[in-house]
Amino acid sequence: MIFSSPRFFVFMVLLLVALRLVRSLEGRLSLLLFASCLFYAAWDWRYLGLLLLVSGINWVCGARIAAARDARVRHAWVVTSVVASLAILGWFKYANFFAGNLNAALAVLGSGVRVPLPEMLLPAGISFYVFKTMSYTIDIHRRGLAPARSPMNYATFTTFFPELIAGPIVRASVFLPQMGRDIGPSAERLRTGASLFLIGLTKKVLIADPLAGIADPMFGAPQHFSGMSLWMGLAAYTVQIYCDFSGYSDMAIGCAKMIGYDLPRNFRMPYMSGDVAEFWRRWHITLSTWLRDYLYIPLGGNRYGAARTYANLAITMLLGGLWHGASWNFVAWGGLHGAALALHRAVRGALGEDFRTPRPLAITVTLLFVMLCWVPFRSPDFAATREILRRLFTLDAAGAHFVPVLLFPCLALVALGHAIGSAIDAAVERGPDGVHALAWLRPFGADVVKDPISGWIVRLGVGTLPGMVLVGSWLLAIVFFAATGASPFIYFQF
Repeated sequence: MIFSSPRFFVFMVLLLVALRLVRSLEGRLSLLLFASCLFYAAWDWRYLGLLLLVSGINWVCGARIAAARDARVRHAWVVTSVVASLAILGWFKYANFFAGNLNAALAVLGSGVRVPLPEMLLPAGISFYVFKTMSYTIDIHRRGLAPARSPMNYATFTTFFPELIAGPIVRASVFLPQMGRDIGPSAERLRTGASLFLIGLTKKVLIADPLAGIADPMFGAPQHFSGMSLWMGLAAYTVQIYCDFSGYSDMAIGCAKMIGYDLPRNFRMPYMSGDVAEFWRRWHITLSTWLRDYLYIPLGGNRYGAARTYANLAITMLLGGLWHGASWNFVAWGGLHGAALALHRAVRGALGEDFRTPRPLAITVTLLFVMLCWVPFRSPDFAATREILRRLFTLDAAGAHFVPVLLFPCLALVALGHAIGSAIDAAVERGPDGVHALAWLRPFGADVVKDPISGWIVRLGVGTLPGMVLVGSWLLAIVFFAATGASPFIYFQF
């Protein structure tokens, strides 16, 4: 079920009504667990067993780690958890990739041997739920987390449907402490969650989906488009992937809010970043912090000198690229970001902490780098990547000259959203005085709410006439301008 589909709206309404009718917390958790399994089975019921298998392995390993007193036994169980989880992820996601590369190498050697390629579908959300369940056992091993009190709590954590398919990657240390709260819809939860869901839905159906119609043909056949047209196609994809993925995260967090749980913020106006390190503090925050805490720091982080730090950054981002998909293009994308992070650290060390590039210039250079890195990320293969980059930098005039008029209002909306979001972000960080400065939202029936997990959320309302007009016009725009039929989110493929 896609969040932007009518079927999901029916599913969500029925679930909220059912949660309201059930009185006991245990009954509500059972209902939520059943609904989450039903949601996942709607994609492909055959892989529900795989989700439960991965969850079960890490449940057993977590319990064994917590019960063990010998450090070697604890270590053996956490290794079992990590190896088993990565083996399952590797088989389903990377078996074809490595077999295909092995066959290519064998063909070059002229051996005549060919490894058969396994035929299987990529289970929905496997990269997300494997990382989520792995962090559970690792945190227990580090003594930073107590195991879940009951299988019901743990199963609710691992199968929770809003973030199951495409994140945010929620850690047990964030989710499990919330298991004691009484869940179910309330007026406050519905207003907060629905406001965030509406913002995410707008990003998806009014910006990302239309821009896909511009970006897809250009990346699919770049030889047919001029260099200037490809620049506009690249700008379209830059906005599309942000609105598509951050829109999913907004809707996931909004659904969780309506149910009664808080999920961590996953995006923070990333295209306002002044350097690549800041970009990764703002983009897919739950993945970047996961890679930092469970890969970069265990590799040594920045504790063993500059050369080791640069190598750790490169390894982390290369593996982060490979996490996105079984393709050398993703490895190249991760490698570019890893090299940029290492270069940024080296330059910062040479120039000193006090050196500052003018903010507008820093944002422009960072955004241009991020845009160019999206070329290998989106391109189907290296041949398309080379062709696009060649045409971009030579401004090749051959091919169709296409000016996508729709691109410009979408760019304006995202730029305005980043500007407003940055202003609210700065106001919230100033504390009560800054929040008081946001009084201009109140005539529109809106306000800003904040919690330590999800950050701040603009909560819409219809308590005033301007608020009614705003929300009503917003909903009408979605009804009249959204494309018919729900399209999958980009990160479903990962």
